[in-house]
Amino acid sequence: MVQKSAFNLFGFGDKVAGEDEVRANFWRTAKKAALRLPFMEEVVAAYFCALDKRTPLRAKATLLAALGYFVLPFDAVPDFMLGLGFTDDIAVLAAAIAAVRAHITPEHRLAAREAIADQG
Repeated sequence: MVQKSAFNLFGFGDKVAGEDEVRANFWRTAKKAALRLPFMEEVVAAYFCALDKRTPLRAKATLLAALGYFVLPFDAVPDFMLGLGFTDDIAVLAAAIAAVRAHITPEHRLAAREAIADQG
């Protein structure tokens, strides 16, 4: 498990989610955002990549920080704001996914497609 202190790079201190909080809140937030995030399958693949023990620590930390920002209720633009709520989340997630794209495997993408089908 990655320590919470690894996620202090955004300056959120104790308010930053660790792996346990991402696991606990990911699906609830993903369901709310599913219609607003144009690349939801890639976000879910990133979730599986972040939880994969084979993912290098730096990639895992990047993804968990972005996913933590996604699942936590506080952020720059509150998620409940219609039309704007998930725009900051999209930017953070897109940047993190682009940075670690090489570590998101076909296995993670398959797991994402299956999980999304199961959630539907």
